[in-house]
Amino acid sequence: MKEKLPTLAGACLGLLFLVFGFNFFLQFIPMPSPPEGSPMAAFMGAMYGSGYLAFVKVLEIAGGILVAIPKTRKIGLLILVPIIVNILLIHVFLMGGTGLLEPPVVMITVLTGFLIVSERAAISKLLG
Repeated sequence: MKEKLPTLAGACLGLLFLVFGFNFFLQFIPMPSPPEGSPMAAFMGAMYGSGYLAFVKVLEIAGGILVAIPKTRKIGLLILVPIIVNILLIHVFLMGGTGLLEPPVVMITVLTGFLIVSERAAISKLLG
């Protein structure tokens, strides 16, 4: 059972990032636009306009695949954790806390926290 929970959490986290990463390119889930003139609209305009968001979405897809495979989970977390921190900070600073308790954000945060705790021995070796 101890081995199955991280595998299930990795698969769920990977699936979330695959769905939202591919949604950027295929647009199968409608995403609401931020309010006109808001800091979030300016930020997203810069991200879209520069092509940077496409690069982040490719990293989300790659990280999602890697975190779903137990042997490559640590590399996947290495790619996804900065993206997850950025998602949380965008919700806090640009959206004023709005959306922090939405199911995808909560699931991503909880699953990542669980995987970090379950992989703490390997992560501590990485950190020194």
